[in-house]
Amino acid sequence: MDSTSTIRIVAGILFLVVFAAGVALAIAYIMTLSNALKKCSPAARTMQPGMMWLLLIPLLNLVWNFLAVNAISDSLGNEFRLRGMQNVEPQPGRSVGMPMAICGACCLIPFLGVLASLVYLVLWIMYWIKVWSLSKILDQCPVVISQMGTLGI
Repeated sequence: MDSTSTIRIVAGILFLVVFAAGVALAIAYIMTLSNALKKCSPAARTMQPGMMWLLLIPLLNLVWNFLAVNAISDSLGNEFRLRGMQNVEPQPGRSVGMPMAICGACCLIPFLGVLASLVYLVLWIMYWIKVWSLSKILDQCPVVISQMGTLGI
């Protein structure tokens, strides 16, 4: 085996490892978004949790990011109001999620795409953490039994 073949094999293995890690991160991210929606009562949800898996479809995810951010923001805001919780943001997560979605769409623009991709990566991590922390807040304040009738359950 010559050195060119060795380099190709190593590059191929490295590509597969990076690709698998990216898919694993995407799945963990989508599970976080889906779980946040599952913690919202059906009356508060503006999108079903399973719809988050559409983020795995290339190119569709560029548009679906906008819909997912809006749905999660509206659903979490509705749920906080239904539970009578005071929230700092009227639309939780949207302040980080929308710029993330915009940068994700800008990744396709030549030259600007490189910068947009780096900003997207940072905002993506920030949004993931934001949704996770908002989800944990819902865990700390369970639905009160007396509110069950007003939630449509």
